[in-house]
Amino acid sequence: MKTLVTNIGQLVDTGDNVGELSILVDHAFLVEGGFIAWVGAEALAPDADQVIDAKNQVCIPGFVDSHSHLIFAGARHEEFSHRMAGSSYQAGGIRSTVQATRSATDAELRANAKKLVAELHASGVTHFEIKSGYGLDLETEIRSLQVASEFTEDVTFLGAHVVPDGISRTDYLALVTGPMLDQAAGIAKWIDVFCDEGAFSVEESRQVLSAGIAKGLRPRMHSNQLKNIGGISLAVELGCASVDHCTHLNPEDIKLLASGQTVATFVPGAEFSTRANYPDVREVIEAGVRVALSTDCNPGSSFTTSMPFVIAVAVRELHFTVDQALWAATKGGALALQNSLGSLAVGSRADFALLDAESYIDLAYRPGVPIVSATYVAGEKVFERTSN
Repeated sequence: MKTLVTNIGQLVDTGDNVGELSILVDHAFLVEGGFIAWVGAEALAPDADQVIDAKNQVCIPGFVDSHSHLIFAGARHEEFSHRMAGSSYQAGGIRSTVQATRSATDAELRANAKKLVAELHASGVTHFEIKSGYGLDLETEIRSLQVASEFTEDVTFLGAHVVPDGISRTDYLALVTGPMLDQAAGIAKWIDVFCDEGAFSVEESRQVLSAGIAKGLRPRMHSNQLKNIGGISLAVELGCASVDHCTHLNPEDIKLLASGQTVATFVPGAEFSTRANYPDVREVIEAGVRVALSTDCNPGSSFTTSMPFVIAVAVRELHFTVDQALWAATKGGALALQNSLGSLAVGSRADFALLDAESYIDLAYRPGVPIVSATYVAGEKVFERTSN
């Protein structure tokens, strides 16, 4: 089946460098077998079996959300309300979600994740990663990974989120790097650790990630959200695909990131939801660091599934340009997951979103407005906004 996408107002594609976009007009593209088979001037378009009329809307690569925590139960409304009233955010707040998640059935966890995935699609996200990390015991961590694997191939084992109540640090690390990891390795692709104040030290994080690497899992990290305890050095040393949050970076951290292949993933929804100071990405990008943007969807510190919201905050508060932010939410996210998504070039999977807008700039220019009108994964529609 050949599908031609035509009548596109702006066809936006990503280049190799941060912020590099191509903006094409009077262009179309052909989808065949779920992949893009041709891109060119609409007047030269090949024959197709069916046509998608973009109705003069903007077409962008689908967003790639490289950091999410969709497997959980319960909510933390009161905690959020207290933070907005002046209370500080601490890593230990994660524990308040653990009891609800442990008590939830697989069906309940699956239903909540399905709802959140639908919200991701509605915001233009076409591919996403999901972490465990709200079970923090053997049974619930493995159940969480199994449910996550029903929604994505990019499943991350985050048993090392925090140390739960009722067990010593030593015993919990032994559990995470032993029995938990033994079972997780058959389900997850990635291993992650929260290397930060109140969570795990650099040496504890090294222990967790090294054990995962030995089992064939690829490493990634949460680090430098609450404080800089030296996690960036470890991430680069171990070749982590991505180090996420990066709220507190010093010049040496930036040099290290620029010298390696580790992507710096920023999650401004977390700063927004915790009243934390926003990082400034200008020196990071100027140094040549590859960057990504992610929702970090979770019930405690960033309960959003909206990538356009993340882009708007990144532009307003983190000093991304609009082009850099769109690139980071597409190609950057793909690099953070070590895949070839986030592009509309020939050979790419046909993941794209249509924006009811005159320009892709409206992603930041019109914050909070639902301009994503349709989302396609491998050429198949997964979301369409209908008028009331």
